[in-house]
Amino acid sequence: MIQCRGLSKSYRKGSTVVTPLEALDLDVHKGEFLALMGPSGSGKTTLLNLLSGIDSPTEGSLIIAGTEIAKLSRSELTRWRAKHVGYIFQLYHLVPVLTAFENVELPLLLSHMSKSERHERVENALSLVALGDRMHHTPSELSGGQEQRVAIARAIVADPEILVADEPTGDLDRDSATRILELLRQLAAEFSKTIVMVTHDAKAAAAADRTLHLEKGQLLENLHA
Repeated sequence: MIQCRGLSKSYRKGSTVVTPLEALDLDVHKGEFLALMGPSGSGKTTLLNLLSGIDSPTEGSLIIAGTEIAKLSRSELTRWRAKHVGYIFQLYHLVPVLTAFENVELPLLLSHMSKSERHERVENALSLVALGDRMHHTPSELSGGQEQRVAIARAIVADPEILVADEPTGDLDRDSATRILELLRQLAAEFSKTIVMVTHDAKAAAAADRTLHLEKGQLLENLHA
């Protein structure tokens, strides 16, 4: 599903060139749940942003689902990202004045789907994350774990092949974190979603099929759970 070869990202900060990711090779298989660990500044979030099409590499090849996304134009990349990738954030990024249903529907509003098809998709996504009975509640009426489940429903509602998750359990208590990790495992095992998760939590990483460690923009080891 994901193939990186010689993947590098550099940018200029004043008179200095910063390279958060350097000559990285990585393969991730369809339906695999991969955890990325490493200290701050190791390149984890940079890699997530490249895999999700938010940013483009400076050098190297990045092929996802058969597409060399490093060669796409900005507009092509935007369309590709909307179709293929769902992003799960640590702090949810829900719109506070919208209900859970309306938050999950947002990614579909620019699609060519009919209203009935959109609503069916939203209801299915919320049911999958066990929030069918809370779909008309706003974020302020939900717990942190429920808010994150709404965010996951929003990420999967367009049926992307890849989910990238940046510290998805970092703001949750242990019980809520466990439920979120179980949900991610279910999405990989039962629905063949390819998941790449950044985490500082070794217990969260243990839920993944594989853990990779990044330091100074390079992979150090490859551990199998």
